[in-house]
Amino acid sequence: MSFIRRSAFNKPALVLLALGLVLALSAPAGAKYVPASFADLASKVSPAVVNIRIVKTIKSGTGRMFGFRGQQQGPDQEKQPGQPDLHEFFRRFFGGPGGPGVPPGHPREFKQRALGSGVIVDPSGFVITNNHVVAEADEILVRTKDDKEYPAEIIGRDPKTDLALIKIKADHELPFLPLGDSDKVRVGDWVLAVGNPFGLEHTVTAGIISAKGRIIGAGPYDNFLQTDASINPGNSGGPLINLEGKVVGINTAIAPQGQGIGFAIPVNTTKKIMAQLKSTGRVIRGWLGVTIQPVTKELAEKFGLDEPMGALVANVVDDSPAAKAGIKRGDVIVRYDGKKVKDMQALPRLVAETPVGEEVSLRVVRGGEKKTLEVTIGELKSGASPRAKAGEPEQSKLGLSLQELTPELAKQLGIKGDKGLVITGVEGGSPAAEAGLRRGDVILEVAQKPVTGVSQFTDAAAKLKPGDGLLLLVQRGDSPLYVVIKAPKK
Repeated sequence: MSFIRRSAFNKPALVLLALGLVLALSAPAGAKYVPASFADLASKVSPAVVNIRIVKTIKSGTGRMFGFRGQQQGPDQEKQPGQPDLHEFFRRFFGGPGGPGVPPGHPREFKQRALGSGVIVDPSGFVITNNHVVAEADEILVRTKDDKEYPAEIIGRDPKTDLALIKIKADHELPFLPLGDSDKVRVGDWVLAVGNPFGLEHTVTAGIISAKGRIIGAGPYDNFLQTDASINPGNSGGPLINLEGKVVGINTAIAPQGQGIGFAIPVNTTKKIMAQLKSTGRVIRGWLGVTIQPVTKELAEKFGLDEPMGALVANVVDDSPAAKAGIKRGDVIVRYDGKKVKDMQALPRLVAETPVGEEVSLRVVRGGEKKTLEVTIGELKSGASPRAKAGEPEQSKLGLSLQELTPELAKQLGIKGDKGLVITGVEGGSPAAEAGLRRGDVILEVAQKPVTGVSQFTDAAAKLKPGDGLLLLVQRGDSPLYVVIKAPKK
């Protein structure tokens, strides 16, 4: 029998040992714990993280300013309150936007330098970074942890997801990081962010996944991982890494007004984009041909849904895949290729990832009834919009002035079409204002029936009981959208 010498452990150590045994015995099988140190992981992954320096030609006199310390002002950097406006300083004291001796409005070229990060994902030298890091660059230099510097060329860029693939040439295989599975990442998982914030090379920060599927308004395919691992300007394009040393995201943006709120593009999105950029230099996306909007609680009631979900079709493009498949305005798309469409934001991503020419099944709710339609996906052309322009949130409340739209009035107001009711005024605090209606909007339908006279609207409104909602189809600019306007409860 062996004994533990009293001198080997003191009481605090015995307490900690006992606590560790209790936690180990009570923990679920397969549970992972916080390592005592991230040093081994950081040492393992850092050689594959690179510092990207870009040089671009800028014309002065345009009124644009760039960030300090070589940082380009992109999605993850904004002018902070109280920060001096140096552009205004130079304008006032040196006689114009061009600086000393440059007449106002006269452009003057100069070289602007910026920094970012990237991660080597292939031993042959392919590097993933952000599009905003390398866009419009005249020269790209990549520095590895061993202080070697390589020129790089752009293989392809995708502004819609803010991803870019660049390539460096080396006479030997380079260290690289494997790509993980961001779908398996859970909120609360530990992650490391590695990059070059403010030019401080190979800075390592630790945190957790704070949320998944974040929509931050960066683009039509927003689906960010949120993390509290510290991310700063210069981290853009660097990797977010799990405890296995695999990339689960590409760090892209921060919330400047918050602390510990950063966003990374999920690596599963990166894989698909990278494969296309590597093979063709561009991204080919599927196209359905509909204008969509969110389904609110009020809209769900009007369209026969049990809950607010899906994507409401506000318009169908002529001769589009949607039109050919029989999709109609007012349909609510609730399933796409067997996948549930939880909200409006889900549909553009699902369509974009569908190969062009593939036939998929759609489930729509039309007039309270479910229908299944087959659609052959087309190709999204450059400049096309995959979804509706953002409108004001539909709220509740009636107080608007209407006038029948005539060809002459439509021409004066620059409105397409000559049928409907144009809103000439909205009373502040009224049901119309709370519903998000604006002066210049054109009401095309009331309760899903075409409207041409003011009396049609007033008759329908008169039938509303307190708290009831009236469904309107409104044309705003080039985008039609559905709105529910509610009668006051009192």
